[in-house]
Amino acid sequence: MPDIVITEFMDEAAVERLKERHETLYDPGLVDRPEDLARAVANARAVIVRNRTQVRGALLDVAHKLSCVGRLGVGLDNIDVDACKARGIAVYPATGANDLSVAEYVVSAAMTLLRGAYSASADVAAGKWPRQTLIGRELAGKTMGLVGLGSIAREVAWRAQAFGMQVAAYDPMLLASDPAWQLARNVSLDGLLAISDVVSLHVPLTEATRRMIGAEQIAAMKPGAILINAARGGVVDEEALAAALRANRIGGAALDVFETEPLTAEAGAKFSGLDNLILTPHIAGVTVESNLRVSDLIARTVLAHLEKA
Repeated sequence: MPDIVITEFMDEAAVERLKERHETLYDPGLVDRPEDLARAVANARAVIVRNRTQVRGALLDVAHKLSCVGRLGVGLDNIDVDACKARGIAVYPATGANDLSVAEYVVSAAMTLLRGAYSASADVAAGKWPRQTLIGRELAGKTMGLVGLGSIAREVAWRAQAFGMQVAAYDPMLLASDPAWQLARNVSLDGLLAISDVVSLHVPLTEATRRMIGAEQIAAMKPGAILINAARGGVVDEEALAAALRANRIGGAALDVFETEPLTAEAGAKFSGLDNLILTPHIAGVTVESNLRVSDLIARTVLAHLEKA
């Protein structure tokens, strides 16, 4: 029986390092086979997951020897951290390892939506030459509004400033004396929504943040503003957002995360026909480079944990 079970994709070189020292089961499709997953973790001392494997309830009940969970990412809403703590199971997120990837996603999504010129290849190739309909906007001189000012948001702030943007942020969990406020103007959520040309979300999914951006908040945004959610599904009321986009109440949105993941055709139907929307499959934090960093960090952390136990 394996000591380490890896239920979702991981860099192969990191997997090999684990296999050299412990019996390891690497099966990226295991997350979709709950009965096989339950059998695999029954005697495992470590489980390594991404965001889809639910480490809670029934899984914890059968994982009698589990002593640590490695998370190939930073969000922990798929892991019952309190239940793990009660069982003496350590939880290790890959803190900081994919910050750059998410920050670049946010800035590139903002540029794409503001400029609005990058989806016209077919028209240009067909000789339509739609120059006047593709006159977009610049980042320079605009305001980037960050909801949450953690490590990823700070990377976004640096990049936004480099493009000539002003930066504002709302983060009630951050002390006013924190040096991070040197990167952004400290404002209320209402104030941020009123002044921002781009609103980017950087909060975990909790009861306090669930649907914190709903119809009322979207209505408070500047006309033509852009909303980006590469944080957690459920922070945005998707129905309200789709309605606002369809009415051209705001300029556009980019969603990398969803209340239902993977997004089903039924759940995604609300977004059908919207051309001011970018949808991606929870990939903002995953690049070739970040996958190497995340996988290496978690492999090293899990090995250290098992070998000191």
